[in-house]
Amino acid sequence: MKYQIGDRILLLHSDEEGEILDIINDKMVMVNVNGVKFPVYTDQIDFPYFKRFSQKNVEVKQPKQFIDTIKKEKGAAKYKVGEGVWLSFLPVFDKDVFDDDIVEKFRLYLVNQTENTFRFTYRLSYNGADDFELKNTIQPLNDFYLHDIPFEGLNDSPKFWFEFSLMPPQKNKADYYEVTFKPKAKQVFKRIEEMRLKQEASFYYPLFETYPGKVKEDKPDLDKLSNAGYRIYNGSHAKQPEHSAARTVVDLHIEKLSDRWQQMSNAEKLDLQLTTFEKFYDLALLHQQHMLIVVHGVGTGKLREEIHDILQHKKEVKSFVNQYHPSFGYGATEIYFK
Repeated sequence: MKYQIGDRILLLHSDEEGEILDIINDKMVMVNVNGVKFPVYTDQIDFPYFKRFSQKNVEVKQPKQFIDTIKKEKGAAKYKVGEGVWLSFLPVFDKDVFDDDIVEKFRLYLVNQTENTFRFTYRLSYNGADDFELKNTIQPLNDFYLHDIPFEGLNDSPKFWFEFSLMPPQKNKADYYEVTFKPKAKQVFKRIEEMRLKQEASFYYPLFETYPGKVKEDKPDLDKLSNAGYRIYNGSHAKQPEHSAARTVVDLHIEKLSDRWQQMSNAEKLDLQLTTFEKFYDLALLHQQHMLIVVHGVGTGKLREEIHDILQHKKEVKSFVNQYHPSFGYGATEIYFK
């Protein structure tokens, strides 16, 4: 149900505006139009923003405006965006004491402009703390309502994390693909102003254009790596300054990095793990390695998420993948350099 109690709506057959009083079921709502209450089917109403944008100098007497580009569910996406998967921000406006439009909140939609069906996991965090999580499926050429977020949340370092997988899986495609998006408040404010100048109802951020293929690399176990001449590194040596040679495999399990790990706080453990990762990442670049395997374990996924977030912003990274490995299961990320 894309409508909520309190939404302003437009009756399609009479061009009258009203307000939703109650949600009867997934096909019918109770509305109030000029003081008259009656039920209507949801396919007989729409949001009034098209009418308001098309009419100039119209005085809007209602105390609240909702601007929405998401119409009735159909078989194709309604957005003028490029190919791929996008995150749509739909501002919901309110009036301040000076009767000026201000953004109250955003409605978030996932937009799929591909021919593929995706299973996805979505997570939103503020200042590093998880706030919302959703798992579902989005159909080809369709859009999916995620949830609303408050406008003031932009000041709390929001982080949008997605994990996608193809339905059904394809042999030549990656088992899953992660995307992290961390918008800056100043950038979002600029996008809102651009949107209003163009009289558009929403703005978008691309998540990916093409779902990645599976990395065709041999994945030998540790013994095979050692026999092939690779130096397998035990993370416990990270605390010893004399061990500064580049490594192909780095184990970041905390018990390998410190003898006093049981007395450390979670923040101290994570900081040590990330510092060790950065050290051997830099050494891999210095020694012109073509790849680096980082063993982070499964656990809560916090360390893996932080490492993937760092890799998203590394220009030297060609690709990275956290897929099943015969030696590490899903507990390692393989990094490939340009």
